[in-house]
Amino acid sequence: MKRVLLFIATNLAVVVVLSVVARLLGIDQYLAAQGGSYTGLLVFAALFGFGGAIISLLMSKWSAKRMMGVRVIDQPQNATEQWLVETVRAQAQQVGIGMPEVGIFDSPDPNAFATGANRNAALVAVSTGLLQRMRRQEVEAVLGHEIGHVANGDMVTLTLIQGVVNTFVIFLARVVGGFIDKAVFKNEEGRGMGYFVSVMVLEIVFGILASLIVMWFSRQREFRADAAGARLAGTSGMIGALEALKRAHEPEPLPEKMAAFGINGGTPTGFKRLFMSHPPLEERIEALRRSAGQA
Repeated sequence: MKRVLLFIATNLAVVVVLSVVARLLGIDQYLAAQGGSYTGLLVFAALFGFGGAIISLLMSKWSAKRMMGVRVIDQPQNATEQWLVETVRAQAQQVGIGMPEVGIFDSPDPNAFATGANRNAALVAVSTGLLQRMRRQEVEAVLGHEIGHVANGDMVTLTLIQGVVNTFVIFLARVVGGFIDKAVFKNEEGRGMGYFVSVMVLEIVFGILASLIVMWFSRQREFRADAAGARLAGTSGMIGALEALKRAHEPEPLPEKMAAFGINGGTPTGFKRLFMSHPPLEERIEALRRSAGQA
């Protein structure tokens, strides 16, 4: 589940940094001087909220390569790498997208992810553990799952949703922060330090709560990506890949930005499930069987 978690973490960090910049440049003070105009505040929140999400999207492929240690296959060095590149090329042509970069990252756990701001210039990467522990039909299905994420435009859609969420996080943090500044810190003139501290804390708290919305969306997109994998590599191959993941040990999580578009989301339980980017593997397998009439 590395891709989504990395995306959300980067996004939250960008929003906090932008808020600090707004404070240093006097933008917050200017808005306060306008008499607390909600219209001006909402415009400010939208600019910074979508700005943070778009910056995270543009950084996604670059940061994924460095955080995961991805080695992009420019020239295949063996038969396996050649097969990976050719399989991704064939699947990309089938769904009508540009050829993605293909990479491998070192990890004993079977996992994969796709990321990138442009569906015609994406990155698809698989772990060494996935190549070692799955049959080729299963690996092909995993690649189809990732190509499905790219073809469905999941990263861009996630960015738009994150932008809306960021907007309300920034807006509500300042509205509630203003109330705390007056009601708790008894500040009647302008904005005091209590306001700015409250806003910083509230942005982090609201940002974590808002991630529930993003994670719910991510879980829905996983079913669509599984369906894409089934179309490109066969339902039996996609089910086999998910069952192989189920048999494997709990994988180390992908960095947050790639999590939502990885293949293995782990096994969520209880309240933790609300913060998971992937549905339980059992539910994904059952959905594929139902769609194929195997239930």
